[in-house]
Amino acid sequence: MIPAAFDYERAGSVDEAVELLGRDEEARLLAGGHSLLPLMRLRFARPSLLIDIGRLDELRFVRDDGDRIAIGALSRHADLARDPVLAGQCAVLSLAAGQIGDPQVRHRGTIGGSVAHADPASDLGTVLLTLDAELIARGPDGERTIPASSFFTGPFDTALERQEVLTEIRVPKGAHGTYLKFARRAQDWATVGVAAVRVDGRVQVGLTSMGATPLRATAVEEAVAGGASPGDAAARATEGVSPRGDAAASPEYRAHLARVLVRRALEQL
Repeated sequence: MIPAAFDYERAGSVDEAVELLGRDEEARLLAGGHSLLPLMRLRFARPSLLIDIGRLDELRFVRDDGDRIAIGALSRHADLARDPVLAGQCAVLSLAAGQIGDPQVRHRGTIGGSVAHADPASDLGTVLLTLDAELIARGPDGERTIPASSFFTGPFDTALERQEVLTEIRVPKGAHGTYLKFARRAQDWATVGVAAVRVDGRVQVGLTSMGATPLRATAVEEAVAGGASPGDAAARATEGVSPRGDAAASPEYRAHLARVLVRRALEQL
């Protein structure tokens, strides 16, 4: 299909993007475009103003930032998958980025666009939630820090204000972990995904496609902290979740996959 009519502006800076967002309540940001453009073609999204931030190189970086790693919001999935800083200090994020879509998607899609889109089946949101990441947003009143635990508020909905631009993501250094997912085809969204990480001696587990947002498997974390085996802890993976049924899987099948993948992820830690 053909998108509805819209105006187009290319922002030359983050501040200009913030200003442009203030001009139109129906304005949307365009980064890599792999989430927004398909919705526009189907007319599920009908922005009256499209603000292109894809050429803001100031938002494309990965750097050591003391006790954390700072990641620019426009860093592409392919860059994250092979970045040496992440490989040495937070390899679980590189692992997850390397599993997204196909090479074409990974070379255009961005981490900021992915998490701001807030698809419950998206991989990176779950990994950031599991890592207790921080997300930095800039708006007309300056910058603010949003914990990943507060960022995802519903399906395709986040804590970002209408005139804010996601600029940076901060993840802990020294996090050891894995990300496993099951998909019907290699390029599909995750039918179920599981992130398991060890940070400062704690095991933290996150779930993809098991609710309206990325979720923490707190019952699993409590079981592991209490000394449970991977199998016994994984049996609690479906506590507090609400998997949906769709063409890819029934709620019961998703629950089964969650228990299997959580056990495998814990065994790999």
